[in-house]
Amino acid sequence: MTSLLNNVPVLVTGAGGFIGSHLTERLVADGAQVRAFVRYTARSDIGYLRLAPPDVRAQIEFIFGDLRDEHAVAEAMRGVDVVFHLGALIAIPYSYVHPREVVETNVIGTLNVLMAAKQYKTSRILHTSTSEVYGTALRVPIDEDHPLQGQSPYSASKIGADKLAESFARSFGVPAVTIRPFNTYGPRQSARAVIPTIISQALTRDEIYLGDLTPTRDFTYVTDTADGFVRAATADAVIGETINLGNDREISIGELARLIIQLLDRPIELKTDRTRIRPAASEVRQLHADNRKAKAKLGWSPRTPFEDGLRKTIDWIRAHPEYFTPDRYTV
Repeated sequence: MTSLLNNVPVLVTGAGGFIGSHLTERLVADGAQVRAFVRYTARSDIGYLRLAPPDVRAQIEFIFGDLRDEHAVAEAMRGVDVVFHLGALIAIPYSYVHPREVVETNVIGTLNVLMAAKQYKTSRILHTSTSEVYGTALRVPIDEDHPLQGQSPYSASKIGADKLAESFARSFGVPAVTIRPFNTYGPRQSARAVIPTIISQALTRDEIYLGDLTPTRDFTYVTDTADGFVRAATADAVIGETINLGNDREISIGELARLIIQLLDRPIELKTDRTRIRPAASEVRQLHADNRKAKAKLGWSPRTPFEDGLRKTIDWIRAHPEYFTPDRYTV
């Protein structure tokens, strides 16, 4: 079956990142004409796309720049029909340390994408939100009408970016769709996230150090999240909408750690590291996605059973120990 994105010029911001690299590979497989916007370094580092097969990389046009640079973003968006805007600074603990950089990248970067979309009359913008904008659940499962709560500088920056996307759709007719993934996991995720943190420690040590074990999260495997983005790029009647991508299943961090230990089948002790505990009023206590809108509007539902996804992630981390430092807390 021919993809609706076959031969369509697309841009992925944040293409070298965890979700972005999987999405970029998926778009190449679907026959899209893919342009990847990645943050400039002197090493011309293309992020996790360096792990893509050479024949896949050969089909990608790489553009280096910074989301905060209006000119760089505009040049990258020139001539593309669909923009998947995933570029962002996403680490919550990092946002405690450098909130200005996080706001500039996530808010001003998104403004630059929207301004270019308005200028070029881009056919569709897939703007990436996060379940962190909901804060601790006031009701579950969390639907798209749940109140937004800025419980960290990161979540506040994403609320600002989301509202900019909404305002450009309402004010200027910019065809923006906001995709709100809950906790995505899988191969290539960095140690700043909880699942790689647990697995990388569990593979190399007899003790796992974590912060609070009681918050709950809703996890979706990365290829399922990428599929949601692709479906949103071509679905009818979704312009201006916000759509959750989640698994409709919550699990506590403690239960998650014990499940991973069970899958590894070795004795490992859980310990608390107080430096990993977030400020009490900032910690999101509960996330549980209502994914009915994604099912109805996109025909999307997660396909990867949680334990299968964890096994794939364990296998990848075991094969790539060079990306992880289990003895150090990654902010």
